Amino acid sequence: MSTAAAAAPSRPNPLAAFYASTIGKKWIVALTGLGLIGFVIGHLLGNLQIFLPPDYINTYAKKLKDLGPLLWIIRFGLLGIFVLHVVNTIQLRQRSAAARPEAYAVERKKAASKASLTMIISGLILLAFIVFHLLHFTLTVIPTKDIHVLDPLGRHDVYRMVVGGFQNPLVSIFYLISMGLLCMHISHGFQSVFQTIGLRTRRLSGPLNLLSNGLGWFLFLGNAAIVLAILFGLVK
Repeated sequence: MSTAAAAAPSRPNPLAAFYASTIGKKWIVALTGLGLIGFVIGHLLGNLQIFLPPDYINTYAKKLKDLGPLLWIIRFGLLGIFVLHVVNTIQLRQRSAAARPEAYAVERKKAASKASLTMIISGLILLAFIVFHLLHFTLTVIPTKDIHVLDPLGRHDVYRMVVGGFQNPLVSIFYLISMGLLCMHISHGFQSVFQTIGLRTRRLSGPLNLLSNGLGWFLFLGNAAIVLAILFGLVK
């Protein structure tokens, strides 16, 4: 082998280079954000079946359970998307803070500290909510009324489990607060996606604001309706 060939540098992996770049991380945050928003919308539409006769949501839950290992692959895939989203969001914030001029940093220190504190608190509450939600309704390890009851067809009675879960006022309040924070994040993040992919123009800024705010309110009110209807005995 010639000396020149031995000394030739190896080509960088284009995917690794894209992932390491700022624009790459912005695209990853945008695409994973869209994926998570899609999941939240689908999750809500499935859960709204609580307003129908119990057979509907129990059949829906049974179909999901019948996916078997595929269901766990989907769950781990969602977890991977969530981790990618969070990690790259943190890295982008760190890069943005490091790139600010010193004078700008001093001028905005107080506001940035308040914003950072708010994001940390809301982020920790959302993380606690995700863990609690998985333990509560997915893994069913948190004691809940009617959590292991079967319906007349011998299926897990998800209808009664959900009703029993939200009859607890503390659980319902925690869900409402968490949903409010989540929907605020989604509303802001949905706008950021269009800015990242270059579609947020001055002309479209107004409609996009309305669309993102409408999406946030739709998700919050839909989830809140389930919790409050059960808490106040309208669904039982």
